[in-house]
Amino acid sequence: MTKHRQVVIIGAGPAGVRAAETLVQEGVQPIVLDEGALWGGQIYRQPLPSGKFKRSKRTLYGFEWAKADHLHQTMARLQPLVDYRPETVVWNVEEKSLDVLSKGELERVPFTHLIIASGATDRILPLPGWTLPGCFTMGGAQIALKAYGCAIGRKVVFAGTGPLLYLVAYQYAKAGAHVVAVLDTSDWSRQRAAVPRLLHLPGVFAKGLYYLAALRRRGVRVERNVRLLGLEGQESVEGIRWTYRNAKPGTEENIQQLECDAVGIGYGLRPETQLADVARCRFVYSERDRCWIPETDAAGRTSVAGIYVAGDGASIAGADAAELAGKRAGLAVLHDLDVIAAQHDALHTMQEINRKLDRITRFREGIEHAFPMPEGISTDWPDDLTICRCEEVSAGTLRTCIQAGGITEINRLKAVTRVGMGRCQGRMCGTAATVLMSDELGLPLKEVGRLRAQAPIKPLPAFCQSTKSTPSSSV
Repeated sequence: MTKHRQVVIIGAGPAGVRAAETLVQEGVQPIVLDEGALWGGQIYRQPLPSGKFKRSKRTLYGFEWAKADHLHQTMARLQPLVDYRPETVVWNVEEKSLDVLSKGELERVPFTHLIIASGATDRILPLPGWTLPGCFTMGGAQIALKAYGCAIGRKVVFAGTGPLLYLVAYQYAKAGAHVVAVLDTSDWSRQRAAVPRLLHLPGVFAKGLYYLAALRRRGVRVERNVRLLGLEGQESVEGIRWTYRNAKPGTEENIQQLECDAVGIGYGLRPETQLADVARCRFVYSERDRCWIPETDAAGRTSVAGIYVAGDGASIAGADAAELAGKRAGLAVLHDLDVIAAQHDALHTMQEINRKLDRITRFREGIEHAFPMPEGISTDWPDDLTICRCEEVSAGTLRTCIQAGGITEINRLKAVTRVGMGRCQGRMCGTAATVLMSDELGLPLKEVGRLRAQAPIKPLPAFCQSTKSTPSSSV
């Protein structure tokens, strides 16, 4: 076996933990880098260790508490067998090494094999008033509840679409928060038509029905086929305006308004792919996810030798799929390290994992059919609507540059307007900018390209400690 191999895993969510577990079982000690203060990822996020917030796992995670507890305990057992580094931001991948910021200190971490288990991020589409204090992403609303034990407001509306919309609303209502309404832009007929595919995972489907019924029992207003018009307020959110998508434009009597002091918005999730991008992995367009994702083989290997992606960072499929994909990526690394042979039981395990993932994929297709990103939504955006908050780029600026400059590719629009060049590096505005360009040109999203990532992919402080390098370890 070749010596001085260093395996690094980015992310300690479901995919990262299962990848680490698989490697440790064969005597490989990986480095696990994670932005969080504790392992678990977003879905199984733990309360901050220094905080006073105490709630049971059964209360925090509901139906998923046993899975969360199992994952947490697994990583706790692995602590002596892995090099676990929390509160560590990976901001670049270059020449078989990672540039990281760990607790204020810059460091370079070399690797021979890298598993990127970076998870997902909110898919955000703007609306008038979305820059007001009191407007949160769905993920931000979850973090407030899980990590800090607080609600984002006293009277909360959740708006957008996707199963996360109902899950977070249920979690808030169950915790005692006043959830005024759930405003879903998707149509009930599409959700009903998706049922045959959703029944590929009947248990998960039943949970979704339970969340909806529980919201109804608590008196939460649930509206579908909604067209969001904007948030109201001067210094912070005071309300939300909306109508139905089949209402005639300009008919004031169809406009609805709800009082609230906080709104959680989101249109599902999208893979966090920027690390794979700066690592120069090849990408392909996913019609299902409506975004570009890293190209991988059946085990998670990318086009760059020694780099693998697993979990929602490869394609959105949920926590169960992330655990399976993390284990699969770990097996692929072990095979490529010659730790296990192709004839090993791992081959059967890999086939079983892929069979389970196929079922989840069929279910996921049903989810995407039931909760699609709204078509032509940018036609509702006024010219003065801020698209890129970091660089203060408006919808009108983007339209003017597209029309006057003959711009047909998103990176050219980025170069001209600076959209996506700010602190978030396109995480918040990238989807909106490509959607607007697609609508303006009448082209499919695929045809306008994707925002290319650049290092640093995360904001760095102006002053850091001097750089050091992590020595390689043997496996």
